[in-house]
Amino acid sequence: MDLYFKSIFLYFYLMLIEFYKYQGTGNDFIMIDDRNNLFDHNDSALISALCERRMGIGADGLILLRNHDKYDFEMIYFNSDGYISSMCGNGGRCIVSFASLLDIIKNEAIFMAIDGIHKAKIIDGEVSLNMKNVDVIDDLSDAIYVNTGSPHYVKLTNNISSIDVNSEGKKIRNLPRFKKEGVNVNFVNCEKDIFVRTYERGVEAETLSCGTGAVATAIALHHTNYYKEETFHIHTKGGELVVCFEEYGGTYQNIWLTGGVDIVFVGEFSC
Repeated sequence: MDLYFKSIFLYFYLMLIEFYKYQGTGNDFIMIDDRNNLFDHNDSALISALCERRMGIGADGLILLRNHDKYDFEMIYFNSDGYISSMCGNGGRCIVSFASLLDIIKNEAIFMAIDGIHKAKIIDGEVSLNMKNVDVIDDLSDAIYVNTGSPHYVKLTNNISSIDVNSEGKKIRNLPRFKKEGVNVNFVNCEKDIFVRTYERGVEAETLSCGTGAVATAIALHHTNYYKEETFHIHTKGGELVVCFEEYGGTYQNIWLTGGVDIVFVGEFSC
């Protein structure tokens, strides 16, 4: 079979799906415009294979953009293990940028995610995402537990540069209290700037950045009176995120997560 007929065969007998690789402060995602509902979201093996960094495209997760009856679009997020997961802050910021690229929105969006409705805006190339309110915070013996759309364990540490995040994070993620559903583990140092390293469940490894983890860190530091401010500059391996909120009687609301977003590359895969 010559190359021409081979290409025709591949086009008609294999479904080619276009994807966009995005990153938000190093948290990277495979973005797919699935408004035609062609992608099999139940194929966890395929999603995991696509996210695999050596034999696949490589990403912390995969995100489908789908139509929604009431809102601009719907976000469906999968961790790199191939399974639908809870809210991803950086992923939410990336899909807003993606929706703008697709001309679904201009500079503002209202979309549906697994934890409910989110507002977002694009200003000077950065994406700000409105997060869910937080009113339940657990003070643990050596950490703070807070759910910011995803569950987070926030722990202060002095050895942020040398700590083995994968090893220590895995131990905490598999504690009896958290083992069934999992938890994201944030190691935080405040000696100079606020620096965070996060072990993410579903990825089961350290990522360069975690948006809901940055929000959890800011809330935990405010809750424990470590900081009185309501605007936080959170530094991660992948860059800086800004978290701001308003606190009333222990409830955190009007929470915004802001940072940069970039397209890494565009490609196709067959399935």
